Amino acid sequence: MVDVTTSQPTQSANYNLMSNRILLVEDDPDLGDLVAEYLQGEGWDVELVGSGEEALRRASDEYAAMVLDVMLPGISGFETLRRVRAEPTTSKLSVVMLTARGDEVDRVLGLEMGADDYLPKPFSSRELAARLRAILRRSPTEAEEPATPAINPDLLTVGDVELDTRTHQTRLSGVPLELTVLEFRLLELLLRHAGNVVSREQIANEVLGRDLLIYDRSVDTHMSNLRRKLTSDGREDPIVTLRGTGYLFAVTSVS
Repeated sequence: MVDVTTSQPTQSANYNLMSNRILLVEDDPDLGDLVAEYLQGEGWDVELVGSGEEALRRASDEYAAMVLDVMLPGISGFETLRRVRAEPTTSKLSVVMLTARGDEVDRVLGLEMGADDYLPKPFSSRELAARLRAILRRSPTEAEEPATPAINPDLLTVGDVELDTRTHQTRLSGVPLELTVLEFRLLELLLRHAGNVVSREQIANEVLGRDLLIYDRSVDTHMSNLRRKLTSDGREDPIVTLRGTGYLFAVTSVS
């Protein structure tokens, strides 16, 4: 059985989440029960399922996030993630993947397929809770939906990219752009600092909600996914990589 730290739950911060429901996908019932009990102590309503097929039947936008094991009976965690991202009702569902320790290929592949973050096994339940909070901290809520203002102060416009921080909607030349929660937060950070360098350490802290780890490919993979979406119609990549320094959004006219 995977060794999971079972320290006493700490009192949860009162974040504004769309939902407090977590879909936990883990085929080891003992581990699943242990993790579910901890997350419930942190204030989440956890539903535990044991396969990718069952996860796909249950998955909906009513959940705040999915915790998804890579190694599952039947369809794998990767295939489950692919189908979650392909379904309109779950395409923006935050996903944390559980991978085998030391298997960098699994971690990079999960991030490239749209996972928001990952944890290698064995893991600490407290760290999982912290990763979930970091991902969900700035997710939109119904209470945050604005009345229609004459001028939207929450709209960032840089070149042909528009990003609304209230509704979490993004448009590229007026066309809606589907981003994951972390891709949205990454783009927001770049737009707010358009024309200036943003370091990988700053991205890790402000987007992932944690320090940059040695040999951590998460920042690079999320950046690669965002770039692919921004250039999907053949347009020039607006993000400049400054090797050893960070990234810069090249267009400087921000409104």
